Amino acid sequence: MAIVEASASSALLAETGQSRLRGWLRYLELAFPVGLLVVIIGGCFLWPVIGSVPDPVGGNVLESNLPAFSEGHLLGTDPNGNDVWSRILYGGRSSLVVGVAVNVLGLLVGGTLGAVSAHVGGVLDAIIMRVLDVLIAFPSLVLTLAVAQSLGPSQTNTIFALAFFSVPAFARVARAATLRLREQPFMTAARLSGTSGWRMLFRHIAPNIIPQLVTFAMLGMGIIIVIEGALSFLGLGIPPPAPSWGNMISQGQQALSATPMLVVWPSVVLFLTVLAFNLLGETLRARWSGR
Repeated sequence: MAIVEASASSALLAETGQSRLRGWLRYLELAFPVGLLVVIIGGCFLWPVIGSVPDPVGGNVLESNLPAFSEGHLLGTDPNGNDVWSRILYGGRSSLVVGVAVNVLGLLVGGTLGAVSAHVGGVLDAIIMRVLDVLIAFPSLVLTLAVAQSLGPSQTNTIFALAFFSVPAFARVARAATLRLREQPFMTAARLSGTSGWRMLFRHIAPNIIPQLVTFAMLGMGIIIVIEGALSFLGLGIPPPAPSWGNMISQGQQALSATPMLVVWPSVVLFLTVLAFNLLGETLRARWSGR
């Protein structure tokens, strides 16, 4: 009898330990990306305000190519004498603003189009989806390069060029989610009670599809930041001397063999930011899908 009780006690302790471990893992899978984003976003937007950071442009060429941890320059300077740490912080502002603006525009415009298309159905649904299919059929990166080239390099033009091609993706996600909702009992009850179409759209559909759109936006943030970096790397994004992580990598690769850290520092921050957004998006997707 004692042996049985001891075995049951051991099994209970093991189960309790596993439950605590799963709880900690669930906490960490959300806390790690959120904490990383808080550090990166807080550093980019708050550090230059509350801390002593040199101007990102207009450096002294007599202090060019200083190594990391030089006096007054935490990560050294670039060939123009600009402080690398300062340019990473201000460049992060530019990259993050582009990522947020593109996803907000894509969510609002694409989400609205997709939800309205699925909810109304019929000819309107066919027209909207065929137009979006045409946009999706084109190689988006090539067209983004063409649009950015035609509009000219600037932060505003980069936002609109990337947002234009994010709309179809958000619209498809919103449409698929709305089509699933149409079959739910509460939607049938709302229709039978005489609720107007627009009221159903804003009261029942929008609150239920927003979590999926937000999750998609989190995953899209990393993609947009990488594409913005690629455009800036090619000289079609945010133009120098204004810093962005992409044009910092582009400028650094010109002297890669002599000063490789000019490429490494912005690349590491870019990687960590994309990683954090991807992990956060996957975590939100898993939790909101009821895993």
